[in-house]
Amino acid sequence: MIVVSGASRGLGAAIRAGLIADGEEVVGLARSADPAADILACDVSDHGAVKAAMRAIKARKRPVTALVNAAGIASMNLVLTTPEAVMRRVVETNLLGTMFLNQQVAPLLIRAGGGSIVNFSTIAVTLGLRGEAAYVASKAGVEGFSRAFAREVADFGVRVNCIAPGPIRTDLLKGITDAQIAAITEQQVIRRAHEPEEVVDLVRTLLAPGSRAITGQVIHVGGA
Repeated sequence: MIVVSGASRGLGAAIRAGLIADGEEVVGLARSADPAADILACDVSDHGAVKAAMRAIKARKRPVTALVNAAGIASMNLVLTTPEAVMRRVVETNLLGTMFLNQQVAPLLIRAGGGSIVNFSTIAVTLGLRGEAAYVASKAGVEGFSRAFAREVADFGVRVNCIAPGPIRTDLLKGITDAQIAAITEQQVIRRAHEPEEVVDLVRTLLAPGSRAITGQVIHVGGA
C-alpha cells in the first residue's frame, strides 16, 4: 500500500491517479476526507492528525511500502510584506508536515521490510526566486531533512529522495500569470512548464526496485 499526501488536488491527485492506474493500492491524505476515493482527512501540519491517520492505516493490516509526500502550500510574497501567520503556515505545512509524515510512516516501511519515501521540494530553492523566500526556506528545509533522514533509515532498507519540480500544469497554476511562469521557466535548463505525468513518471521510477541504490538525492524536473 502506498500513502500519498495532498491527494485531493494538483500534483498529489495526479500521482494518486497514476499509481492507481498502475494497479497499486493507494490511500490518500488530504485536509478533507473523501471515502469514495479512499482519502483520509489529515492536516499534515497537525502532529496529532498525522498520528490518527497512521492509526487508521495500521488498522487495515496491509504492508505500507511507500510514502509520496505531495502536500504543500506556496506563498508568493516579498518577505517585508508577508504576514507572520502566512510564514508560519507555509513552514508548518511544508517542512513540519513533511517531517511528521516521514517520522510516522517510516516505521511502517521498516516493518514491511523496506520501502521508498518521495518528498517534494521546488526548483525555486536552487534558483532563489524573488518573492518566494518563505516558500523557498520551507522547501530548503525539506531537502536538508530528506538528505539527513535518508542516512538514518538506510540500514533498514528505506530510501528517501526529493523531487524539486519547476512549474507543473495543474489547477494550482491558475492564480499565476503567464509572465510569472515564464520568469521561472526561462531560468530552467528545459524552458517550459511541465505536465503532471512527467512528475508521475519520476515518482514511479523512485518507487521501483530499480532505484534501490538511489537515496538522499534531490532531482530537479526542468533542470536547475
